[in-house]
Amino acid sequence: MDAVSQRYLWALAILATYALFCTLIFRRHAARHRPVGAGEGILVAYATQTGFAETLARHTVTGLMAAGQKAWAEAIDRIDAARLSGVGQALFIVSTTGEGDAPDHAAGFVRKVMGGAAGLSGLRYGLLALGDREYAKFCAFGHDLDGWLRRQGAEPLFDLVEVDNGDAGALRHWQHHLGQMAGHVHLPDWQAPDYQDWVLASRRHLNPGSPGAPVFHLRLTPPGEADWQAGDIAEIGPCNPPAAVAEGLAALGGDRPETRGDVTRPLSHWLAETALPEGREPLPHREYSIASLPADRTLDLVVRQMSGPDGRLGLGSGWLTEHAALGGAIRLRLRRNAGFHPPVDDRPLILIGNGTGIAGLRAHLKARAAAGHTRNWLLFGERTAAHDSLFDDELEAWQASGILTRLDRAFSRDGEVQLYVQHLLAAAGDEVAEWVEEGAAIYVCGSLEGMAAGVHAVLTELLGTEGLEALAADRRYCRDVY
Repeated sequence: MDAVSQRYLWALAILATYALFCTLIFRRHAARHRPVGAGEGILVAYATQTGFAETLARHTVTGLMAAGQKAWAEAIDRIDAARLSGVGQALFIVSTTGEGDAPDHAAGFVRKVMGGAAGLSGLRYGLLALGDREYAKFCAFGHDLDGWLRRQGAEPLFDLVEVDNGDAGALRHWQHHLGQMAGHVHLPDWQAPDYQDWVLASRRHLNPGSPGAPVFHLRLTPPGEADWQAGDIAEIGPCNPPAAVAEGLAALGGDRPETRGDVTRPLSHWLAETALPEGREPLPHREYSIASLPADRTLDLVVRQMSGPDGRLGLGSGWLTEHAALGGAIRLRLRRNAGFHPPVDDRPLILIGNGTGIAGLRAHLKARAAAGHTRNWLLFGERTAAHDSLFDDELEAWQASGILTRLDRAFSRDGEVQLYVQHLLAAAGDEVAEWVEEGAAIYVCGSLEGMAAGVHAVLTELLGTEGLEALAADRRYCRDVY
């Protein structure tokens, strides 16, 4: 074969390889964004004016697929009521433009789909609303879509997430929900939070003997001046547990006590403090409601120790309640959560929650006490009165001082009939309606599954769908649920 023929063969081979490469890339892209059959995946619908919502939708699909979920992104104008009714799960990422309008390409969806009724009782959804607080109707299209979906019978997977001008903290909160939705997996943050090192000052077991998992009260001291409000969130960057350190100690004959200065602790604690920081992996953050105010001079958390099916402790809760050493560093960033900030006036406040939701409610009671606002009503649920009366001394003191007008508690394991906080709410329905008529706001903090849904159903029965929607629009019905 002469040199010219060889060059032609090489050229054909290169072209064929390039064509094959392009075909593989095209097929992979097409498979990633091709709609799958009803119930077989997660629809990620976007409405965008500038392209930002579409970009976030693509990131969302990529994250879900990396977690083993089937998902695809599609512009909202390509979706009708029939298609929505055939989808089991959907995520909506929608922008608001102008004075509260939907993006231009979504006008047909608003008119044809949202303008009518649809049977969406089989749909579970999440919604990310993009907007700018400089405009009067902040995230209006997102709220309109959320209200329409609820009225059609769709069930929210979690509360609507508002994003003010691309706020990175709100987007991390969205990613947190995606990880929970994908089976409590650890999805990498799109943009890593800028942590500071806080000091774990104390850790106290609040419910020894409880039939439930252990709950701990943690106090952390800041590295300098720190400011937050009741309702704000602490983002924690957990570390991997020092498994390798423990294995090494076992090989050496155990975790013997070691003294440094005037402090004696197991050697694993010292090694964890000195060996782990340089080898930290960039693990996904965990979110916790803050249970204190800056005036307390500590940031308080209430953390339930979670375990997986294999008995291993949860990534975040295990780190905070078991592996992090007292006096050691906790990587933390504060996230503003304006949707759960306290009322600016002295209107009555109804606080409802369960479990570790006491954290957010405790911060609100502290804020109300500091402001001298005394008409507060707490309805709270846990397992047993003997072991799970969290912060009982504080609640009794607030009652005695007049800060807490009324306290109703449900303990689900104490009686023959299981009593939950939503049952307390229903039993006090007339009083709840009176408080709302007098201008009260309702704040809910705790578990999304069970408690929050049950409370929402009771409030809907008491106040009506439109009445509850009006409260939410007026920021008088606020939730921090997880």
